[in-house]
Amino acid sequence: QVQLVESGGGLVQAGGSLRLSCAASGRTFSSYAMGWFRQAPGKEREFVAAISGRGGTTYYADSAKGRFTISRDNAKNTVYLQMNSLKPEDTAVYYCAARNGLGYAGPRGYDYWGQGTQVTVSS
Repeated sequence: QVQLVESGGGLVQAGGSLRLSCAASGRTFSSYAMGWFRQAPGKEREFVAAISGRGGTTYYADSAKGRFTISRDNAKNTVYLQMNSLKPEDTAVYYCAARNGLGYAGPRGYDYWGQGTQVTVSS
């Protein structure tokens, strides 16, 4: 089992940047595929980005392509989401998630979830 703690959220103006971090417990972090999801008020949770266990494969939602970058540092048991050119519609609670599947990088099958970090983008 893995426990996840997100950080790095906050208030930013449109066009600005934030970097989210997700620290994971456990000694087998590199065996987990990691993903970022978000949920805006009144909307369903949606997939943002994912990365395979060793970081060789990434996958993005269309809304994130070209603006967001997912990365991981397995030595630090941490996954990141660099968000640039932020828009008001990016406002949401952002969650990181983990799943078994070393080579997987996609939107489905996540078993472990963090508590979320709020990102608010003002216009």
